[in-house]
Amino acid sequence: MNDKKIRCAIYTRKSTEEGLEQEFNSLQAQREACEAYIKSQKHENWQLLPTEYDDGGYSGGNMERPALKRLLQDVQNGLVDIIVVYKIDRLTRSLMDFSKIVEVLDKHKASFVSITQHFNTTTSMGRLTLNMILSFAQFEQEVTGERIRDKISVSKKKGMWMGGKPPLGYYRKDKKIYPDEEKAKLVTSIFQKYVVLKSTTLLKDWLAEQGYNISVGNLNCILRNKAYIGLVGHKGTWYQGEHQGIIDKSLFEQVQTVMANNRINRQHYDPSKSLLAGKLYDDKDNAMSPSWSTGSGGKKYRYYVSQALIRKEPGKVGKVNKVSLPKLEQFIDNWFSEFLKDKTKIYPYIQQFGVSKQKEVIKRLPSYPITRDVEKSLIKRVQLHFNKIEITLYQEQVMELLNAIYENREMSLLKPEKLKNETTYTEAYRIGTVANGAKVIVGQFVKPTKQPNKELIKILNQACAWHQKILDGKTTQEIANREKVCVQYVRRILNLSFLSPKIVRAILNGTQPADCTLKKLLSIKVSNWQEQEQLFTKVLYTSK
Repeated sequence: MNDKKIRCAIYTRKSTEEGLEQEFNSLQAQREACEAYIKSQKHENWQLLPTEYDDGGYSGGNMERPALKRLLQDVQNGLVDIIVVYKIDRLTRSLMDFSKIVEVLDKHKASFVSITQHFNTTTSMGRLTLNMILSFAQFEQEVTGERIRDKISVSKKKGMWMGGKPPLGYYRKDKKIYPDEEKAKLVTSIFQKYVVLKSTTLLKDWLAEQGYNISVGNLNCILRNKAYIGLVGHKGTWYQGEHQGIIDKSLFEQVQTVMANNRINRQHYDPSKSLLAGKLYDDKDNAMSPSWSTGSGGKKYRYYVSQALIRKEPGKVGKVNKVSLPKLEQFIDNWFSEFLKDKTKIYPYIQQFGVSKQKEVIKRLPSYPITRDVEKSLIKRVQLHFNKIEITLYQEQVMELLNAIYENREMSLLKPEKLKNETTYTEAYRIGTVANGAKVIVGQFVKPTKQPNKELIKILNQACAWHQKILDGKTTQEIANREKVCVQYVRRILNLSFLSPKIVRAILNGTQPADCTLKKLLSIKVSNWQEQEQLFTKVLYTSK
């Protein structure tokens, strides 16, 4: 006699959630019947597992059911020997899904039992019978679906409203829709105002001023919906409806003409061709995407807009969230023109060239016509802040440009794996706004004026004074004690007394780079003045 326990798991399912709140529902009824059957098989050592696998409100047409997934996983883990159901269609209504389930059961030496149909998948005859029943169940389901679809199609051809949420401006009563007088006025004003504004973005803003919050996407759906002229749609075809239209047909056609013209204009505008597409970020590190809108008179306005603004995430929106695309791109054009003329910026790239090559490159740079494609290849990233802009370039690509200029050839585009180094330049700019203050735009480049750094000058004087004390026989410890600072600080500042006169003169005259700091000066460790001047340029103009 076989004493091995046969572990049985009961699976129950109901297609809808209706009635599940009742004290004794369909799932519980299925479970009780299955439990009684398992008890009747006690002589076969059947044992009910305590885990419940119930799917309430799930269709049997697919396998996307949480309890079924848990059950099959437990079968795969070797925890279940037999799945017990009230009827086969509780497990699945799909022959394809059933074959998948049987495959899992066979692989893990488990079986399947339907208590009202007395089938067992452990036998070939059981499988054949089950397949036949499931085929008929699937056939019945498909026929029912076709019957429902045919009914909907015939009803819509007759102009009947076949359920669903009625469009804005209508209310539903007795399975029909009727105009809502107050909301119908709003719909009419939406159509009329769009003909004037010719832009869903401007229309959205106008509606917001009137106290209505309707998204651009919903406005597009409203403006295209032929239900407003009394039609009913089905699979792309429109039929005369039983309901009354809200919008005059001529006004509706005017709106469609404006929308069609906007679509044509959008087809001619490729955002990917924008100079900073995929490279621009706002002051909160949100990507900024090219966009455009149509103003009154059909005038086009192009912008870079923060993704945080597009996604309507106010907590992530920065100060610079919408900039004029033409003005910003012109700013970048001007910056590159100045960049090629600025020897202090170019020198770090050409310092390894021979003297004659350096002279030739510098001679040709001012007259080199840099194109948008060249600019785009040089730029890795541009980040906007409220009063400055950070432009990061690929160092290797800049070097390739300079070599191309010297060799009088076209610049090659380097592969991404070769672009390993970068340089970031920080520049100041002005911010302005359009008349209504709604859109932030970028102003012209502002060159920094000569401004002596008083703190640096004070430290240089201190370095010279301490150097004189050393010559007079004082020690660094004595100077530190007198000044009440640590001796390491004294030693570091004393190094500045050996700076090149050219570097000192630049600081005293205020012509040093804007990012010249004490930290960067102290990073110059060599004593040779010529080497210092080379490092001075490199450190101050290439540091991020």
